Amino acid sequence: MSVIQRKISVSWPLRVFFTEDVFAQKNLTLKNALTDHLPRKVLVVLEDALSQSQPELESQIEKYFSAHTKQLQLVRAPLFIAGGEQAKNSITIVTDILSQIDKYHIDRQSYLVVIGGGALLDVAGFAAATAHRGVRHVRIPSTTLAQADSGVGVKNGINAFGKKNFVGTFSPPHAVINDFNLLATLPSREKRAGYVEAVKVACIRDADFFDEIECDAKKLNSFEPAAMKKMIRRCAELHLEHIAAGGDPFETGSARPLDFGHWAAHKLEQLSNFHLPHNEAVAIGIALDVIYSREVGLLGKKSCKRILNLLEQLGFKLFACELLNADAKNNLEILNGLEEFREHLGGELTVTLLKEIGRGVEVHEMNSKKIVAAIQELQRCQK
Repeated sequence: MSVIQRKISVSWPLRVFFTEDVFAQKNLTLKNALTDHLPRKVLVVLEDALSQSQPELESQIEKYFSAHTKQLQLVRAPLFIAGGEQAKNSITIVTDILSQIDKYHIDRQSYLVVIGGGALLDVAGFAAATAHRGVRHVRIPSTTLAQADSGVGVKNGINAFGKKNFVGTFSPPHAVINDFNLLATLPSREKRAGYVEAVKVACIRDADFFDEIECDAKKLNSFEPAAMKKMIRRCAELHLEHIAAGGDPFETGSARPLDFGHWAAHKLEQLSNFHLPHNEAVAIGIALDVIYSREVGLLGKKSCKRILNLLEQLGFKLFACELLNADAKNNLEILNGLEEFREHLGGELTVTLLKEIGRGVEVHEMNSKKIVAAIQELQRCQK
């Protein structure tokens, strides 16, 4: 036997810009992110719900590109696409976007600019990653969840075979542009959606950040802009730090520390037929794993209580009836989420639990009886 072996290293600059009124003609953030003194073609995908809540946005986008037409060629009016988790449950939206990429000859020196929530960013990013084996895409997240977490990551995907993100790619965006003003028309339920990912990353990475969220809980619950901006920026920064310096940006191993609380959350979404929003499922998943961490002697009682209290202060419910769904043998279906979580990456099961606030710890097995006990505690404590 003989072998030729070489190591391939690829550098990916990952940039997240923070601005307001990104489509104001004098705001050059988007123009500078897209151009290098050469004219570029741009296809814009706009979430339908956002265009309805901000009807002036379509006109602003078209005027922006008209003002910079020497550098940026908008190939057609913004393409309206439905967002939300249901957008990820079919390949149809992916093919719709791919057909427009083909029709307007969007090549690897062109851009797909996507404006919307995390689900649409996932779908459109998947289309961009597969067209021509990779078209440059720019994310402009329009929800707190996407601005703080999913929109600043390197993953794209859709749901398939009843499983969350079963089909997808790792493809870093060319740029992410967080425009706080895009959050203005969100309903309260969606405004708080990103808070849970901030609590998550604070729990596993930054105790000082947890303290800040705790201190700002009342302001965040009333959606005070300064508190929200501070939380979004720090949450995004911590996610980027992990992706850039964590040693496994494309998840080739078996560990997913940024998915603390997610093994149960992903299964809950599936059991609810995706009617339970991702953020609310994550809040329950975190609560479940926090109680479990306490029960197996990892996490102190006081820290456990602080985390549960903070989630409730921020407006999250910590129980869903889907936790009690049982199969024909009377086994809780939520427990199947552990194997599905393991299978997603392969290798041995690796779940992040808490040793203390700000410090995650990896375990490779979980006791099903203690998980059931944690679920029962959440049921008893529901308000």
